[in-house]
Amino acid sequence: MAFKTILTVVTDEALAPSVLDHAALLATGFDAHLDVLCLGVDRTQTGYYYAGANAVVLQETLNRATSEAEGLAEIAKQRLGKIDGRWSVEHGVAQLADVGRHVGQRARFADVVVLPKPYGEGHGIELEPVVEGALFEGHAPVMVVPDAVDPPSHPKRVVLGWNESAEALNAVRAALPVLIAADKVHVVVIDPPQHGPNRSDPGGLLSQYLARHGVKAEIDVLSKTMPRVSDILLRHVADVDADMVVMGAYGHSRFREAILGGATRNMLEQAGLTVFMAH
Repeated sequence: MAFKTILTVVTDEALAPSVLDHAALLATGFDAHLDVLCLGVDRTQTGYYYAGANAVVLQETLNRATSEAEGLAEIAKQRLGKIDGRWSVEHGVAQLADVGRHVGQRARFADVVVLPKPYGEGHGIELEPVVEGALFEGHAPVMVVPDAVDPPSHPKRVVLGWNESAEALNAVRAALPVLIAADKVHVVVIDPPQHGPNRSDPGGLLSQYLARHGVKAEIDVLSKTMPRVSDILLRHVADVDADMVVMGAYGHSRFREAILGGATRNMLEQAGLTVFMAH
């Protein structure tokens, strides 16, 4: 079991080197094909902007986004031309409100999507719908990488957040190639239920499942001593010197398929390491 198709989406020149390097190293490590989608994003507010706009103004925004996409594609080609692996680069234009749909269509046929953090200083507003599009519309696992961290060829120590949910189990299954290659996987169970079939052996069935795949896992049962689960996970990441977190991605919205939920958002805002998520 391994990743064979890896997708990354580039919308920002400043973030392109980091995400391309992470994606390229993952692709070469798993002998996978890397697909790069470079999007020039029209960030104007569609509902207000177009009401009084004329054709000249509309064409100008389209030209600007097209030029941006072409520039991003050239950067990607130059950077990937130095690696020994298979890759392809495509570019296109999308309006901000439609970015998620474009990303979701491409993410459906990827084993994993490598993306920059959607939050942080200098991070554009389009990065959040890019992540949401891959997760909730493309139904693909997403590997969110930090800006200024050298990418590891294979994570050696992984913290896996486990709460018995379908989202967490989907993340485990999607991350199996990474978990198998890791030196140690810490399955973190926070405040396990006092009632139910797993009360006497929290994480036991998951540990058995992982062991049969050759994953070197151990169960870490923690108390909820901090208000947010993300804070507890990140503290444990520091304690065990982990270089990746695997967790379920949670979302909610009445108006679209989903937007990132609070726990997922908190983790992505705070984490200074790679976060592997699936919904």
